[in-house]
Amino acid sequence: MTTNNGALVLFSGGQDSATCLAWALSRYARVETIGFDYKQRHAIELSVRPALLRTMRSLSSDWDTRLGDDHMIDLSLIASISDTALTRDVAITMQDDGLPNTFVPGRNLLFMTVAATVAYRRGLDVLVGGMCETDFSGYPDCRDDTMKALQVALNLGMATRLKLETPLMWINKAETWKLAADLGGQALVDVIRADTHTCYLGERGALHDWGYGCGTCPACELRARGYREYIASAT
Repeated sequence: MTTNNGALVLFSGGQDSATCLAWALSRYARVETIGFDYKQRHAIELSVRPALLRTMRSLSSDWDTRLGDDHMIDLSLIASISDTALTRDVAITMQDDGLPNTFVPGRNLLFMTVAATVAYRRGLDVLVGGMCETDFSGYPDCRDDTMKALQVALNLGMATRLKLETPLMWINKAETWKLAADLGGQALVDVIRADTHTCYLGERGALHDWGYGCGTCPACELRARGYREYIASAT
């Protein structure tokens, strides 16, 4: 089912955002993408984005027609004001507050605020993000309550009727793989496996059954476990 609404998808080049893009392309007549360069340690994700977008266009003539402009935003200020394992070359550890040091405070809040500003200018009324509180590291800015509160704040502050969609919020990684299969068949699963990037350390040396990555960081562990659970459930 498609609507006449226009959607702006937060598109990092990773598994979750690629699945969200497919989800949006299956629902909205007009879809644009937005990415953020915040001097992330795994900046390789920015390098795979252009080819990934081209490949996703090739999977469906409808998707090719609906997919519009891509917007790349410089948010390097995040790296200058944060001290995390995603913006510094430090070991991934747990902090005293119970959160891993891969948590970048305020990142998703800033991403959504900037995306809302771009959506305002582009005449788009839906923001789509891959936030999830089922398979995640406890990040408070990935929670459903945070997104709902942010939707209210953005609409009050901009006099808009923006809708924040988070299609992965209540599903785990195995279900995310299945959603990709439901949306784009095995072709999309293969694209997500080989062409997206999730690894926090930016490793793209060896192609595993679940994709590229170091295999040991939290992002790789989640992705690998989810893929293997998906494969097991599909056989």
